[in-house]
Amino acid sequence: MSKKLLGETIDLHAGGEDLQFPHHENEIAQSETRSGKKFANYWMHNGMIQVDGTKMSKSLGNFFTLHDIKKEYDLMVVRFWLLSAGYRLPINFTREIIEQAKNSLERLNNAKFRMDDLLEKASGNLKDEEKDLLKELDNFENNFRKVMDDDLNTADALTVLFEISKFANTKLDSNSSKEFVEKTRALFIKLEDVLGIENRKKTDDSLDEDLINKLIDERKEAKKAKDFAKADEIRDKLSDMGIIIKDTREGTKWELK
Repeated sequence: MSKKLLGETIDLHAGGEDLQFPHHENEIAQSETRSGKKFANYWMHNGMIQVDGTKMSKSLGNFFTLHDIKKEYDLMVVRFWLLSAGYRLPINFTREIIEQAKNSLERLNNAKFRMDDLLEKASGNLKDEEKDLLKELDNFENNFRKVMDDDLNTADALTVLFEISKFANTKLDSNSSKEFVEKTRALFIKLEDVLGIENRKKTDDSLDEDLINKLIDERKEAKKAKDFAKADEIRDKLSDMGIIIKDTREGTKWELK
């Protein structure tokens, strides 16, 4: 089957570390004896998943599938968790670790959504001081390539993404030129795409966005009038509706809990 679909030599062969011997050695022996050609150029053997520090197995009753876990967590969070460790290493599954992955992914999401908002309002070409900052973006991309070339080091690749998000959060604001925001955002998305990360906003079709924005405006006016009791009351009302509000340099943002 592999010869028919992939040719006599496979470029990349993956599998669990438990298959190195004898399974994959037998594959090599059978294939190369028959074809007289190298069976695979690269082998990538991944570490095993552990659950609360114990190897996952059906016999121990701690076995689950992606179909099971997606009932509780967005699979993008699971992808982020898997990327957070080198593929050769065993990776531990606990509810706490998955929650940490969820929160970390949320930080990347927030950076991306903030850049989206800035891009809508920004205008103009690069300023002189922004041209120097663009050199930092080049360094980020070079570092990303370097760690990914180092045996697909996705954990350090994620670190680079967080460095870009920090750069975006500190260097970009409402006074930034459109070109500067555009270039920063484009690099961020480009590197996320390599890792298959998508920035998803929580949605709820039943929400009345006009009402939410109206309440946010009322809270803004209450704070301006120093009526902090009313501002807190509106915040609590939004919270009861399942809405989290965040006061940022670009104004008040909201998201679903």
